[in-house]
Amino acid sequence: MRHLITTSVRIPLFYHQLPLTWSRSRSPWIGSGRFRPSASLPGPFETPDLLQHTSRDIMAYRKVCDAQGGPLVGEVLHCSGGLDLDWDLDKEELQEPGPSMDRMQMQHVDCQRSGCSDPGPDPDPELMEPIQPSVSVSPHGRFERLQEDPNYISHFTRAPGHKGQRRLHCFLLRYFLAGMGLFVLGLLIGWFTHTPAVKPPVPPSDSSDLLEELLRGITANKIDAIQRSFSSQPDDSEEARARYLYRQWVGLGLTDVRLSNHTVLLSLPGSTPNTITDRSSHQCFLPNGIPCDQRGPNDLPKQRFSYAAYSAVGSLQGEVVDVKYGSVDDLRRAKDSLNLTNQIAVVKLGQAPLLYKLSLLSELGFGGVLLYIDPCDAPPGRHISHQAFRVTLNPGGNPAVGEVSREAGGSLTSLLVQPISAFLAKTLLSSSSAGQGDSCVPLSMPPNAERKKITLTVGNQLSYKKIYNVVGYLKGKRNPDRYVLVGSRHDSDQGGGASAIMNQLIAALTEQTKRGWVPDRTTVFCSWGGSALGNIGSYEWGKDNSVVLRSSAVAYVSLNSPVRGTETLRATASPTLLQLTSDIQRRQLLSCIRGGNCPGPNVSSLQLPGDVNFFANQLAVPTMEFAFEQTKAEEASSFLSEAQFSAELPETLDPLFKFHETIAKMTAEAILRLVNDPVLPFYPLDIALDVQNKLKERSMVSQPLLSSASSLRDHAAFFQSETMRPANDPKERDPSHVRMLNDVLRDLEKSFIIPQTPPGVFRNLLYSFPGKTPQFSILRFSQEAALHCNVTSRVVKHNSAEKEVLCHSTRNQSLSLILRAIRSAERLVCFGLDLFENYQSDGK
Repeated sequence: MRHLITTSVRIPLFYHQLPLTWSRSRSPWIGSGRFRPSASLPGPFETPDLLQHTSRDIMAYRKVCDAQGGPLVGEVLHCSGGLDLDWDLDKEELQEPGPSMDRMQMQHVDCQRSGCSDPGPDPDPELMEPIQPSVSVSPHGRFERLQEDPNYISHFTRAPGHKGQRRLHCFLLRYFLAGMGLFVLGLLIGWFTHTPAVKPPVPPSDSSDLLEELLRGITANKIDAIQRSFSSQPDDSEEARARYLYRQWVGLGLTDVRLSNHTVLLSLPGSTPNTITDRSSHQCFLPNGIPCDQRGPNDLPKQRFSYAAYSAVGSLQGEVVDVKYGSVDDLRRAKDSLNLTNQIAVVKLGQAPLLYKLSLLSELGFGGVLLYIDPCDAPPGRHISHQAFRVTLNPGGNPAVGEVSREAGGSLTSLLVQPISAFLAKTLLSSSSAGQGDSCVPLSMPPNAERKKITLTVGNQLSYKKIYNVVGYLKGKRNPDRYVLVGSRHDSDQGGGASAIMNQLIAALTEQTKRGWVPDRTTVFCSWGGSALGNIGSYEWGKDNSVVLRSSAVAYVSLNSPVRGTETLRATASPTLLQLTSDIQRRQLLSCIRGGNCPGPNVSSLQLPGDVNFFANQLAVPTMEFAFEQTKAEEASSFLSEAQFSAELPETLDPLFKFHETIAKMTAEAILRLVNDPVLPFYPLDIALDVQNKLKERSMVSQPLLSSASSLRDHAAFFQSETMRPANDPKERDPSHVRMLNDVLRDLEKSFIIPQTPPGVFRNLLYSFPGKTPQFSILRFSQEAALHCNVTSRVVKHNSAEKEVLCHSTRNQSLSLILRAIRSAERLVCFGLDLFENYQSDGK
């Protein structure tokens, strides 16, 4: 690029009489007119003499006066004549500075001896003639010619250390030191400004210290305050509660909190309550036993709560048939003496899952079912004789995408099902039994009593509505893709005890993270909607994320209904977590809080209803749950939790919130162990021992089955001692080794999932029903299935999947499924042993 540069060269004027002519500058910085002074260039051309002799920063050329007046190359310079200089300095013409430019600073020859005279006034620059092409048009060329003249004598050389350069260097050094000083000062100010006066707390180095700090942060007063905040909300709908939880969890510091909704098919009570009418006396009863014409204004909400969700709707006339608990023996006795088609069965809850009982009754041809709880099975001190309740016939998930009975108006069964109170059941059965407790006589119809004819009317309504789930994450650092799930429910009609405990746990754990604690694994906090009508929220979320959960879910800790009584502390866990659950329960027992003697741990692997169903039954994720309850730990009362009574307020059930505090602390310890222990606190040997205990009745099992169970125990013990124990030693711990080990422990329970079971029975074989002796649930129902096929083969033909399972799951087939599961678990343990043996040998 061509640039126009105006260059200035200062020359001291020793002879003011010499005529000097200035050229018009072409630089855009100078403008038009005569030559204007510009900022002088630093360097050797700047002299103090010029500052004294010129008031303007102009360019001048040093006049060199020849003492002899001889000609210079191409041009004669007379001392007495005027020297006209008209140089236009373009960058194109101006050459590189060098020795030629340096020679421009030359000491002049004393011109006084040559007799230079005053040349007169300066002529007009515009009238000057241009320099001929033969003459150099740059200072470089002009002075080169001067030096080539043999008559030109130079009397000085360039000074090596010019005063201007020294001044410039001093300025630069001064500015550099000042800048460095300011920079260092800024660093010091920033350091002391942003450094807190108090150092952040350091997380406890010992896990026991961390646990103690975590438990100290959980108090009954805090849970009480959280519960009061729930109760003070003006809107008690499920959506309002879910949105409130969402805001709370975000404020507590959980990352990636999500509020999701699902449109599902809900079964709700109708505009009028369901009724039972005695045709002989024309007396109409509500489900709790109150006559229809005597109901008060406060009875309608209670009666609307008393229904069976997803029951068939309509009216049915039939005779009352007492089938007691609905077992196969009870049904066989009823079938031998009565015609059961389109009759109405009166059934007690307990001993077996409700869905299993209903499947038997439907196969026998019953048209309706009345459910009640025998007073002899009721918890001591709890009077429920005049209370009806709610049950759900939904096995789990959204019924709209399942197999519903179109003939029954979209319900899940063809039976008309209605829960009633024990008082009404006693009236319909004409029973004289009374009492409660040890002297109680169970309700039953007298042998010679006349069977009542009644009309059962069920008016439930199906409606599509939205349910809401709230899910928040507390991310882990070392294994963020391994999830420990913690689940509760926020149903508006089940109280807020579970949600209050959940919020307290989140607050306590996030407080530890603020103090520097970083969990190893990720904790996923879940609050489910639609739990009362079949665990809909947990099923839908679990199905949407099943691919991730199968490979990443480590455990599920349940807070489904943490305080449903104040008498018994019960812990339920899969066999993998039995040892951990027992250890935690020993630390926190109600009797210890009260200052009494601490009983032994009450831990079992019983099948219980709740949100744990999907994760234990479909994904085989190890689960655990702590709960205070009122029911007896007996076989008859094992499934009474399927009945949903109108929930008591937490402050009424537990005024001091001590029971809530105990459950919260036990759950917090379980979460801490699951997310923080390098090796998961799972024990394969407990699974092997549990399998052997369920095969104690040797008359029912074969020798290969017993041999496989013994082999599984031996390999599990060796795996636990030789592989898990070294991994727990920090000196021998290797991250990749520990991760592979944990994956084997996580997948061990998946070996015990079987493809199909009777209705209401878990697919996970490790969960059983209560009884005097432990037993695999499918072995128990395989015996009943054979009897059931004999009873129902002449009654009705049904091609359902349940019919096929019930009639063909004989004892041998059930034993074959168990044997396959045991061998699958043994192969996984052996695979782990071989894998780690090769890994260690390769590492060496």
